Amino acid sequence: MGNFEFAIPRFTDSKISKSRKMKLHQLRPAKGSLHKEKRLGRGEGSGHGGTSTKGNKGQQSRTGYKRKMAHEGGQMPIQRRIPKRGFNNPHRVAYKVFNIGQAGQLAEKYNIKEFSLENLYINGLVSQTDKVKILGNGELKGKLSFKVNAVSDKAKSAIEAAGGSVEIVK
Repeated sequence: MGNFEFAIPRFTDSKISKSRKMKLHQLRPAKGSLHKEKRLGRGEGSGHGGTSTKGNKGQQSRTGYKRKMAHEGGQMPIQRRIPKRGFNNPHRVAYKVFNIGQAGQLAEKYNIKEFSLENLYINGLVSQTDKVKILGNGELKGKLSFKVNAVSDKAKSAIEAAGGSVEIVK
Protein backbone atom coordinates (compact mmCIF):
# COMPACT_ATOMS: atom_id res chain seq x y z
CA MET A 1 0.00 0.00 0.00
CA GLY A 2 1.28 3.36 -0.97
CA ASN A 3 1.06 6.57 0.92
CA PHE A 4 -1.78 8.72 -0.26
CA GLU A 5 -2.26 12.31 0.66
CA PHE A 6 -5.71 13.77 0.41
CA ALA A 7 -6.05 17.35 -0.54
CA ILE A 8 -8.10 19.15 2.09
CA PRO A 9 -9.13 22.60 0.88
CA ARG A 10 -8.15 25.33 3.27
CA PHE A 11 -10.09 28.54 3.07
CA THR A 12 -8.18 31.67 3.76
CA ASP A 13 -10.78 34.12 2.52
CA SER A 14 -13.12 35.00 5.43
CA LYS A 15 -16.18 35.37 3.14
CA ILE A 16 -15.84 31.84 1.73
CA SER A 17 -15.19 30.20 5.12
CA LYS A 18 -18.26 31.85 6.68
CA SER A 19 -20.53 30.69 3.88
CA ARG A 20 -19.35 27.06 4.28
CA LYS A 21 -20.32 26.81 7.97
CA MET A 22 -23.67 25.15 8.72
CA LYS A 23 -26.26 27.20 10.56
CA LEU A 24 -29.26 26.08 12.64
CA HIS A 25 -31.80 27.30 10.10
CA GLN A 26 -30.17 25.11 7.45
CA LEU A 27 -30.81 21.82 9.31
CA ARG A 28 -33.24 19.53 7.49
CA PRO A 29 -34.37 15.95 8.12
CA ALA A 30 -32.85 13.27 5.89
CA LYS A 31 -34.47 12.91 2.49
CA GLY A 32 -37.34 10.38 2.59
CA SER A 33 -37.55 10.27 6.39
CA LEU A 34 -40.68 12.40 6.60
CA HIS A 35 -44.00 11.54 4.98
CA LYS A 36 -47.13 13.55 4.48
CA GLU A 37 -49.83 12.54 6.98
CA LYS A 38 -52.69 10.50 5.48
CA ARG A 39 -55.75 12.63 6.28
CA LEU A 40 -58.73 10.30 6.43
CA GLY A 41 -62.37 11.23 5.92
CA ARG A 42 -61.76 14.68 4.46
CA GLY A 43 -63.90 14.40 1.32
CA GLU A 44 -63.71 12.54 -1.96
CA GLY A 45 -61.17 14.97 -3.41
CA SER A 46 -58.55 13.87 -0.86
CA GLY A 47 -58.61 10.31 -2.18
CA HIS A 48 -59.29 9.05 1.36
CA GLY A 49 -62.90 10.14 1.74
CA GLY A 50 -66.04 8.01 1.88
CA THR A 51 -65.03 4.86 3.76
CA SER A 52 -61.69 6.36 4.91
CA THR A 53 -59.64 3.42 3.54
CA LYS A 54 -61.49 0.97 5.85
CA GLY A 55 -63.43 -0.87 3.15
CA ASN A 56 -67.19 -1.37 3.08
CA LYS A 57 -69.22 -2.17 6.20
CA GLY A 58 -68.40 -4.84 8.77
CA GLN A 59 -67.09 -4.70 12.32
CA GLN A 60 -63.58 -3.60 11.32
CA SER A 61 -64.87 -0.47 9.61
CA ARG A 62 -66.72 0.74 12.73
CA THR A 63 -65.37 3.15 15.25
CA GLY A 64 -64.16 1.58 18.50
CA TYR A 65 -63.29 -1.72 16.82
CA LYS A 66 -60.80 -3.77 18.79
CA ARG A 67 -59.60 -7.20 17.68
CA LYS A 68 -60.72 -9.75 20.28
CA MET A 69 -58.16 -12.22 21.51
CA ALA A 70 -58.60 -15.70 19.99
CA HIS A 71 -61.54 -14.49 17.87
CA GLU A 72 -61.61 -16.55 14.69
CA GLY A 73 -64.50 -14.89 12.89
CA GLY A 74 -67.24 -17.52 12.97
CA GLN A 75 -64.89 -20.49 12.86
CA MET A 76 -65.08 -22.63 15.99
CA PRO A 77 -62.28 -21.28 18.25
CA ILE A 78 -59.34 -23.59 18.91
CA GLN A 79 -59.97 -23.69 22.68
CA ARG A 80 -63.44 -25.13 21.92
CA ARG A 81 -62.27 -27.51 19.16
CA ILE A 82 -59.67 -29.31 21.27
CA PRO A 83 -61.06 -32.11 23.47
CA LYS A 84 -60.75 -31.71 27.21
CA ARG A 85 -59.52 -34.59 29.36
CA GLY A 86 -58.96 -35.11 33.04
CA PHE A 87 -58.92 -32.77 35.99
CA ASN A 88 -56.24 -30.60 37.56
CA ASN A 89 -56.65 -30.38 41.31
CA PRO A 90 -55.73 -26.84 42.43
CA HIS A 91 -55.15 -28.06 46.02
CA ARG A 92 -52.64 -30.80 45.11
CA VAL A 93 -49.37 -30.66 47.04
CA ALA A 94 -46.41 -31.88 44.97
CA TYR A 95 -43.49 -33.36 46.91
CA LYS A 96 -39.94 -34.24 45.94
CA VAL A 97 -39.80 -37.81 47.16
CA PHE A 98 -36.79 -39.54 48.74
CA ASN A 99 -36.76 -43.12 50.06
CA ILE A 100 -34.82 -43.78 53.26
CA GLY A 101 -32.38 -45.95 51.26
CA GLN A 102 -31.67 -43.01 48.94
CA ALA A 103 -31.43 -40.64 51.91
CA GLY A 104 -28.70 -42.79 53.46
CA GLN A 105 -26.72 -42.90 50.21
CA LEU A 106 -27.07 -39.14 49.68
CA ALA A 107 -26.00 -38.45 53.27
CA GLU A 108 -22.79 -40.48 52.67
CA LYS A 109 -22.13 -38.93 49.26
CA TYR A 110 -22.59 -35.29 50.34
CA ASN A 111 -21.35 -35.78 53.94
CA ILE A 112 -24.68 -34.71 55.45
CA LYS A 113 -25.38 -35.25 59.15
CA GLU A 114 -28.87 -33.77 59.00
CA PHE A 115 -31.20 -34.48 56.04
CA SER A 116 -32.84 -31.01 55.96
CA LEU A 117 -34.31 -28.76 53.27
CA GLU A 118 -31.36 -26.35 53.56
CA ASN A 119 -28.76 -29.10 53.09
CA LEU A 120 -30.63 -30.56 50.13
CA TYR A 121 -30.87 -27.11 48.52
CA ILE A 122 -27.18 -26.33 49.11
CA ASN A 123 -26.18 -29.61 47.41
CA GLY A 124 -28.50 -28.94 44.45
CA LEU A 125 -30.91 -31.82 45.09
CA VAL A 126 -34.05 -29.67 45.44
CA SER A 127 -35.05 -26.12 44.58
CA GLN A 128 -35.85 -23.54 47.24
CA THR A 129 -39.63 -23.88 46.91
CA ASP A 130 -39.80 -27.70 46.75
CA LYS A 131 -41.48 -29.69 49.49
CA VAL A 132 -39.74 -32.92 50.51
CA LYS A 133 -41.33 -36.20 51.62
CA ILE A 134 -39.53 -39.27 52.95
CA LEU A 135 -40.86 -42.74 52.06
CA GLY A 136 -40.01 -46.08 53.65
CA ASN A 137 -38.35 -48.09 50.84
CA GLY A 138 -34.81 -49.33 51.46
CA GLU A 139 -32.74 -49.57 54.62
CA LEU A 140 -31.21 -46.81 56.66
CA LYS A 141 -27.67 -47.64 57.78
CA GLY A 142 -26.73 -45.40 60.64
CA LYS A 143 -28.28 -42.61 62.66
CA LEU A 144 -29.62 -39.65 60.66
CA SER A 145 -31.89 -36.77 61.62
CA PHE A 146 -34.54 -35.52 59.18
CA LYS A 147 -36.11 -32.05 58.90
CA VAL A 148 -38.60 -32.33 56.02
CA ASN A 149 -42.18 -31.42 55.08
CA ALA A 150 -43.71 -34.93 55.26
CA VAL A 151 -42.79 -38.48 56.28
CA SER A 152 -44.66 -41.74 55.74
CA ASP A 153 -45.45 -43.89 58.81
CA LYS A 154 -43.20 -46.73 57.60
CA ALA A 155 -40.28 -44.33 57.07
CA LYS A 156 -40.80 -42.71 60.49
CA SER A 157 -40.70 -46.04 62.30
CA ALA A 158 -37.60 -47.14 60.31
CA ILE A 159 -35.75 -43.89 61.08
CA GLU A 160 -36.55 -44.09 64.81
CA ALA A 161 -35.55 -47.77 64.87
CA ALA A 162 -32.14 -46.79 63.42
CA GLY A 163 -31.72 -44.18 66.20
CA GLY A 164 -32.51 -41.11 64.09
CA SER A 165 -35.01 -38.34 64.62
CA VAL A 166 -37.79 -36.85 62.50
CA GLU A 167 -38.96 -33.23 62.54
CA ILE A 168 -41.81 -32.01 60.35
CA VAL A 169 -41.24 -28.52 58.89
CA LYS A 170 -44.24 -26.50 57.70
